[in-house]
Amino acid sequence: MHFGVPELVLILIIGLVVFGPGKLPGVGKALGQSIREFKSANKDDDKKDNMVNVTEQPKELADKTADKK
Repeated sequence: MHFGVPELVLILIIGLVVFGPGKLPGVGKALGQSIREFKSANKDDDKKDNMVNVTEQPKELADKTADKK
């Protein structure tokens, strides 16, 4: 979904009416921080998933190593 200039201006006007000009920068900062934390947590989960996949042996490989012992 892409927003054009008219849509962004409308969102800004609604934000000014709802939150007021004094609180709008704080709301923007909190929203940006929340998005940043969400992305960071998502990257951490992806790293954990990759580590689990790398450390797990496929069943065929595990069977072959068990047969050799």
